[in-house]
Amino acid sequence: MNNPHILIEGVSVFFPLYHGNARSLKKTVVAAASGRLGQDRQHRVVVQALRDISFSLHGGDRLGLIGSNGAGKTTLLRTLAGIYEPVIGRVVVQGRSNALLDASLGMNVELTGRENIMLRGLYNGLPRPALARLEQDVAEFAGLGDFLDLPVRIYSAGMVVRLGFALATAIRPEILLMDEWILAGDAEFLDRARQRLEAMVRSADILVLSTHDMQIVKAWCSRALWLDQGQVRLDGSPECVADAYLGRAEQTAIAAMAEQ
Repeated sequence: MNNPHILIEGVSVFFPLYHGNARSLKKTVVAAASGRLGQDRQHRVVVQALRDISFSLHGGDRLGLIGSNGAGKTTLLRTLAGIYEPVIGRVVVQGRSNALLDASLGMNVELTGRENIMLRGLYNGLPRPALARLEQDVAEFAGLGDFLDLPVRIYSAGMVVRLGFALATAIRPEILLMDEWILAGDAEFLDRARQRLEAMVRSADILVLSTHDMQIVKAWCSRALWLDQGQVRLDGSPECVADAYLGRAEQTAIAAMAEQ
């Protein structure tokens, strides 16, 4: 019997800095100011994106990741999804997972929307009858019409989001990793998507959600993790962690206004 679980032990993720352009220089300045610069084993200057993160999740757990921009929320989600590999520590993810991290994640933009649907179904090992149902479900929800048979690279940003959302929510996972892009979009799209997304959240054994919306954290999560400069600042109930984070954010805003 499969028991989905996640185990993170002492995980650190570093990104090397290359000073080839203005963007790299900006990253260096920001990282230095926040105390996140370090050296790896090759003596390269690195940004310490995550530092010594540890936690475990089991069936029924709903974890909300909160923190300011650049705190490490998306990096942690991508590490759980296997996109980034920790330089220190251990990541164990047991169970069928689905990562809603980027609208085009897992899509080949040179293929048509319909071909991407088939590829997603084959990757998940669906039999032929299930592939047909998947195609119908995604096509109806995305509402792309004839564009479904055209290459994804010509789609508008909104069309990519609709196809990506439909694909990401069509197959129910045991572990759902979700970044806040999925909660963005125009009002019409959100109204149509909310019921589908909430059903997927309820059916997942484990949820890990990154968002700035504290109401979503309080409504959907049973636990919250406040990340600050790549480290865990607070781990506890959604109400306590969200209130502590909002209090800190308010103090920061007041201090900034005082300096001006």
